Amino acid sequence: MQTLAVTRERQLVFVRQFRHGTRTLSWEPSGGIVEAGENPVAAGVRELAEETGYRGANARAIGFCEPNPAIFNNRSHFVLVEDCALAGATAPDPNEELEVALFSPAEVEAMIRRGEIRHALAQLGIYHLRLARPDLFAA
Repeated sequence: MQTLAVTRERQLVFVRQFRHGTRTLSWEPSGGIVEAGENPVAAGVRELAEETGYRGANARAIGFCEPNPAIFNNRSHFVLVEDCALAGATAPDPNEELEVALFSPAEVEAMIRRGEIRHALAQLGIYHLRLARPDLFAA
């Protein structure tokens, strides 16, 4: 699950974290696992607060995908949280070391084009955000 968080100033809240598979730091929306019995939107709101300290309003599902249906039956959900503002301290999982930053939607798209955002689910999350809020990406 990924949380596409948009601040009142129309900035996107991103985290940078180490990814063991590629052994690189990765910029991406906050996200994590939807716990058993947990609603994906509630999970998105929870992960956003834990990883970034941001809270917002109007949380809603904006899409999902099946990352590899040839061999897995899981879904990855995309959650939009709007009107976000820094509201408290972070509470990351014990094995997480995260850096939080704000980027404009144009900056995020440029980062994708330059190969700085390579995580496929992060790119797909931005696509779903573009569909849900095209006004954010208007020139």
